[in-house]
This record gives sequence, C-alpha cells and structure tokens, in this order.
Amino acid sequence: MKSEDVPFEGGPMDGRVLPVLVGMTGHPPKTYRIPVPGGDGRPPTVLVYRRVPREDGPRLGLARWKYVHAPEGAPRSRVRRPWSRPGGEPDATPGGKPDDADG
Repeated sequence: MKSEDVPFEGGPMDGRVLPVLVGMTGHPPKTYRIPVPGGDGRPPTVLVYRRVPREDGPRLGLARWKYVHAPEGAPRSRVRRPWSRPGGEPDATPGGKPDDADG
C-alpha cells in the first residue's frame, strides 16, 4: 500500500506529519479519525480531522493535502438513493410526454 506524509493543523496534532495510506485515486481519506483512550476514568474520545488542499500548490500535477482539526466532528453521511425523497414514496408519475390514449 502507498502512503503519503500529510501535515496536521490545529488540535492536539498541530504541527505533526504522519504517513497516511492513500486510496486507489492517490488521495488520502476525506476525514481522519484518531481514537484517544480516556485516562483516569474519563470516556475515550475521537479526534476528527478534515482533508483540505494545501496552499503551496500542486506537486507534479497531483494535489497536495493537509488535515485540519474539526472540533465539531465529521458530518454524518448516509447513502442517498434516487428514490429516497423527503416525502416518502417516490413519484409514481413518469416524466416525459403524456400518452396519446389518455386524451
């Protein structure tokens, strides 16, 4: 597996550079979660970092990335299907021209 050294900004990881595995497209994941065990009876927490482009520009035509601390956490994403509508059932009327037999 390939990895890329990605800098972190903000939060407890500020200023650190970690090797992050890249996907098939050559990009690191959009969000990076770091589990932190809780000490002294505290519950464990998870640090969330979002991937953003770096300001120093592309390198050899590839985008360079950095992770920025997201204290609010990552937004919950859900699978969106074309037939999933806020109103419930999909529209039963197909689009296009009406049939001549209907009048």
